Amino acid sequence: MDRFGVVLLALVGATALFQTAQAIMFGLEPNTQKCLKDDMQGNQIVAGEYEVTGAPGQKINYVVRDSKGHIMSQKEDISKGKFTFTSEMYDTFEICFISQVPPTHRGVNQEVSLDIKKGIETKSYEGQFMSAIGEAAKLKPLEVDLKRLEDLSDAIVQDFALMRKREEEMRDTNESTNSRVLFFSIFSMCCLLGLATWQVLYLRRYFIAKKLI
Repeated sequence: MDRFGVVLLALVGATALFQTAQAIMFGLEPNTQKCLKDDMQGNQIVAGEYEVTGAPGQKINYVVRDSKGHIMSQKEDISKGKFTFTSEMYDTFEICFISQVPPTHRGVNQEVSLDIKKGIETKSYEGQFMSAIGEAAKLKPLEVDLKRLEDLSDAIVQDFALMRKREEEMRDTNESTNSRVLFFSIFSMCCLLGLATWQVLYLRRYFIAKKLI
């Protein structure tokens, strides 16, 4: 295998590792809720797939909110399904699963399985390109891998650009904070020196008035 083949194989392996997502499984007690938080970039698609074990007489609802409390997706009495949403800017979203059991029933724990994918992970290359190009012009597996690598490279570049922007914002915040701390320190020292000077003058006048000095 030539050098290009080795590099391509390594990149394909990195892409497969990048796209591998493990489902989160947790138990939900009766009449309780459990929330999970994650972040997303601007104009990034977030797709989720869930599955809930059934229990007679009780149901589970889910709701997805952004950091401002806006509802981005919700559904009642779920069992198995999918959802997708996006945001215009970088934000944090929260997905909550809520158990509801009537007072007349004795609730049991239910298992919830959740698989969330973001950005490039949500793309289905085979189905996407076959439907767009047509059956007569199917992409070869190598071409699909190259397109996946191209999208992965773009996603990495966007991630680095976002990290750089956030680092610049943090640096500006630190510089502003340092300037304010320095100003406050100088102001505090001036106040202490003024207070000490006033105390010395006051005591000097007091001792002179008492004819102690």
